[in-house]
Amino acid sequence: MKVKVMVVDDTDHVREMLANMLELDGFDVVDTAASGPEAIERVGKASPHVIILDYKMPGMDGLTTTKHIRAVAPDLPIILYTAYLDEDLLEKAGRAGVSLCVGKPEGIAALERQISALSLELAEVDIR
Repeated sequence: MKVKVMVVDDTDHVREMLANMLELDGFDVVDTAASGPEAIERVGKASPHVIILDYKMPGMDGLTTTKHIRAVAPDLPIILYTAYLDEDLLEKAGRAGVSLCVGKPEGIAALERQISALSLELAEVDIR
């Protein structure tokens, strides 16, 4: 079973590159969104296993988006994928309900490892 991923990033080329790389590496990108409100509106229909969410977006940042998604999908893993990772953000992300944070400088390989690890955890829960 392919892992279904939703990618949320306000920068078109980053969103498209990330979606393409994930597809090439065997993930099923079921939807992409350019903003927090768009992601919130579409997450139910997309039914992803994991959301990759940018932190710095105009209008609604990734932490606020996470809080809204948690209201409709409390157990959905959300990975905050950001270039602005520090201890303060890690703490705020945890309080908002982010499952884990991955720094963009760490690259797509690190992100894919984290998606795979979360997916294995999901599979174990589904088996039980």
